[in-house]
Amino acid sequence: MIIMYKIGVVGDKDSVLAFKALGIDVFPVIEPEEARKTIDRLAMNQYAVIFVTEGVAKDVSETIERYNKETLPAVILIPNNQGTLNIGMSKINENVEKAVGVNIL
Repeated sequence: MIIMYKIGVVGDKDSVLAFKALGIDVFPVIEPEEARKTIDRLAMNQYAVIFVTEGVAKDVSETIERYNKETLPAVILIPNNQGTLNIGMSKINENVEKAVGVNIL
């Protein structure tokens, strides 16, 4: 049996619509509770990669942390159309430091 995993993007409408042109499923959200429910729903429905804009991620950090402990889905923070909050880069630095033992970035 072959499992087909999907990719989705969760964030504000202006930031996620461009991903639709790439064939990625987009899920515009406004409220933090809506974002939590959307991320949970995607995780239960064969989404292996969920991109979340940093603006949304700052309001649902506990949900993202819960999935960071799992193999799938991979929740990846991306900047929104307003620019970066450096949340995603700081998470990458933390993970590299945890894996290597020292921050090489």
